[in-house]
Amino acid sequence: MPDIATLRERNATFWAQAAPGWIRHADLQDDAGRPLGAAAMEWLRPRQGERILDIGCGCGGTTADLAAAVRPETADASAEPVEPAATMSPAVAVQPAATVRSAVAVQPAATVEPVTAAEPAATVGLDGQAYGVDLAESMVLAARERFPAERHPGLRFIAADIETIGVVPGAPFDAVFSRMTLMLLADPVAGCTTIRRSLRPGGRLAATVFRDGGVNPWLPAAMLGAAPHVGAVAPLPLGDEPGPFAFADPERVKRILTAAGFDAITIQAHDVILRAPDSPDAVAEWLIELGPAGAAYRTASPPQQANARSGAVRLLSRFHTPGTGYHLPAGHWLITATTT
Repeated sequence: MPDIATLRERNATFWAQAAPGWIRHADLQDDAGRPLGAAAMEWLRPRQGERILDIGCGCGGTTADLAAAVRPETADASAEPVEPAATMSPAVAVQPAATVRSAVAVQPAATVEPVTAAEPAATVGLDGQAYGVDLAESMVLAARERFPAERHPGLRFIAADIETIGVVPGAPFDAVFSRMTLMLLADPVAGCTTIRRSLRPGGRLAATVFRDGGVNPWLPAAMLGAAPHVGAVAPLPLGDEPGPFAFADPERVKRILTAAGFDAITIQAHDVILRAPDSPDAVAEWLIELGPAGAAYRTASPPQQANARSGAVRLLSRFHTPGTGYHLPAGHWLITATTT
C-alpha cells in the first residue's frame, strides 16, 4: 500500500476533481443520500443548545439537517442552489434491516426510520451551532453559498484536512456526526484522533460507512459502465486504501477507533434502500459524476458522455423498475463511540 503522504495527495487530487459533480448534484444528493445517515442522526439526537460537528460535510446538506432548529425563524429556509441539478426529486425510504453475520463485536441489525427534509432527525436549540468540515474547499464554498449565514446563522463551514489539523476550529463540540466519510481517510487513526480531540469529555460520535461490495452491488456499476467510453479514470482503491469499502471489516474499525482514544465503541449493521426516479439517463449521470469516472466524464465529448451514460444505464438496469424508478440497496455500518 502507498505511504500515507501519497494517499493524502491522491485524496486531495481526487476530491478537487470530483467536487464539480457533487456541487452540480448537491440537492439530489441531499435527498437521495439521506437514508445513509439516518441511523447516525437517530442515534445522535442532538440536544437543545449543543454544538455539533459534521465530518465530511460536502455541500452542506447534512450540516443543515443537524442545525435545522438552531434558529426557528430559519429552520425552514431552503438551500440556495449553486448550479441547477438534474430534474429529479427522488423519494427516500428506509427498509427493514437484514440480520448480519459478522464479527462478534458487531451488534444485531436494526430498523431505521427515514429522515425527510420536513422532519430533520436531529436538531439543536436556539444557542446551538453546527459546524461542517470538508477536505474539498470548493464544496465548502458551495455549502456557504447554499446556506448563507444571514439565513442560517447557526451554520459554520470549514475547509480543512482533519488528519493534519489536530483540533477542529470551534472545539470542543458536544457531538460529531459523519455520513460516509471515515472510510475515505488516508490515515484514519489520525483523522479519528482529531475528532476525539475536538469533542468535550463525554462527547459522542455517530458515523456511517459502507459495509462490503456484496451489500452495495450498485456502487461500482456507474463507473464500470462509463469508464470504457471516457478514458482514464482515477485509480481505484486496493485493500485498506481510502475508498468506499475500506471500513468493511468491523474489527479494523474497532482497532482504529480504539487507537484514536474512543470508548464504548459499537458497530451495528443497517440496510436501507436509496430511491431514485424513473429517469435512467439522469440517474446514470448523477452516479457517474459522483464517482471515479466523474472527472473524465466532464471533459469528454458529448458523444462520449452519451455512450458513458448508456453503459451505466445498462449495468444499473437490474435496480430499475420501469414506471417506478430505481431501488438501490445500501448496506452500511452505524459506528458509535464516546469520549471520557
